[in-house]
Amino acid sequence: MSNWNENGHRNDGPWWVAPSQSGLGRSISLRTAILIALVVGVVGGAFGASSSGSLFGRSVNLVKTTSAIERPAGSVAEIAQRVLPSVVSIEAQSGRGGSTGSGFIIDSRGYILTNNHVIASSAMSGGDIRVRLSDGFSYDAKVIGRDSSYDLAVIKIVAPNLKALQFGDSDEVAVGDSVIAIGSPLGLSGTVTLGIISAKDRAVTAGGDDAESAFINALQTDAAINPGNSGGPLVNSTGAVIGINSAIASLGTSFSGQSGSIGLGFAIPINQARKTADQLIKTGKATYPVMGISVDMNYSGDGAMIAKTGVAIVPGGAAAKAGLKSGDIITEIDGRAITSSDELIVAIRSHNVGEKIEVTYKRNGASKTVTLTLSASK
Repeated sequence: MSNWNENGHRNDGPWWVAPSQSGLGRSISLRTAILIALVVGVVGGAFGASSSGSLFGRSVNLVKTTSAIERPAGSVAEIAQRVLPSVVSIEAQSGRGGSTGSGFIIDSRGYILTNNHVIASSAMSGGDIRVRLSDGFSYDAKVIGRDSSYDLAVIKIVAPNLKALQFGDSDEVAVGDSVIAIGSPLGLSGTVTLGIISAKDRAVTAGGDDAESAFINALQTDAAINPGNSGGPLVNSTGAVIGINSAIASLGTSFSGQSGSIGLGFAIPINQARKTADQLIKTGKATYPVMGISVDMNYSGDGAMIAKTGVAIVPGGAAAKAGLKSGDIITEIDGRAITSSDELIVAIRSHNVGEKIEVTYKRNGASKTVTLTLSASK
């Protein structure tokens, strides 16, 4: 019989090999072999029959361990156990069918934060919205407020013993930080995936078919995010929420035609989401900062061009007061390079109403910088 060794060479020796060289070259008699076999049989019978007994006149007790598996604070398992009770599954019905997504409790009174695109169709058609908690109980939810500009919505349920998640600081997040995404991808509630922050300040366009596009200054992560994760929390290594899972990039389709994760997921930074949620709870609507311009979304050069139309500059707006004109090409916001119209919108919306920003632009080849104060959208 022949075989091949670990180096890929043919070996025409026996198919078995010795585990080491220590026993080679030593002979053993037939009588000795039979005696060893009998001893092994006796030992096997003694141990196989019971967990306790005698062997050669001596008492034998086999010890069974009862020690529990320890999951130290900060481990993925420990964080998941703390966070999961505050993560919910959402089913939103509309005249055209329904949608599913995720959310999480931000206030023990029943307020839940999620993506606008998860509940937009239901909200506009008057359909039912059901929230299922981690304990399996379901409750009817009502819409408190929603904002398509940031793709955020707040809904509310009436249920006992609700526990809110803790907010982190998304401004302090660094590329490479460990994160955990939790939600209900493809309807599989309570799913936990692990990854890192892959990048920050990604200009991402999100939203659903029933809502205008949302421009997100997103956190990018390689934690597996799939359809149904939308609205679920992205938490850091302490279990604090640093983002809301909102969008994915995909190269293909799978599972009933839905796009699957390829390690490119995007989350709304929680600092922005928290401000919007506060506004939605207080007034039912939210505002966002604007410069008072319209941009040419078809411009393909570097930077963002102010549209060459008569209404591109809002009279009396921040840009008009700063002296910006139609055709100007904005290249930087507060030192951050602007390479497209999407990046300009995202950069502006990452600020607050009333904040001052420095805008660098080009006009007739010359570069200039002005300071302006962002106003609220109407």
